[in-house]
Amino acid sequence: MTVQRTRDFNTVRAGGLFGSRMHVVLWVLQALLAAAFFAHGWMLLFPPPSVVEQMNASLPRWFQLFLGVAEVAAAVGLTLPGLTHILPQLVPAAAAGVIVIMVSATIFHLVRGEISSAGITLLLLAMATFVAYMRWRVHPIRARTLA
Repeated sequence: MTVQRTRDFNTVRAGGLFGSRMHVVLWVLQALLAAAFFAHGWMLLFPPPSVVEQMNASLPRWFQLFLGVAEVAAAVGLTLPGLTHILPQLVPAAAAGVIVIMVSATIFHLVRGEISSAGITLLLLAMATFVAYMRWRVHPIRARTLA
């Protein structure tokens, strides 16, 4: 009886059915963003030999390394704090970092006339903005409590 009442109270507090669906939507978006940023960050850190010359012509190697580390860290920040419930406020902070990267990437691609790449970065920017706002204000992940 007590367990059921507690569960019902938490469901109502989280926004009922909307809250549970939004929780799933946010986790899917976080996972997609994390996968995209981990893959791109890893490629920047360890580029395939066939594209090294082209990458070095676009950006200096030190900047590629900086972006690679930032993107891998963003992927970890979008998932690990939420999964462990340890410092879950880092999830919207990581999404905010992704926003900065995506605004910069969109400008970079537009200046170079790469419209399709700019479109992808705009999509990632919209996803990151949604996750940042929702995890910060509307549907934050609760911190682990000591038992």
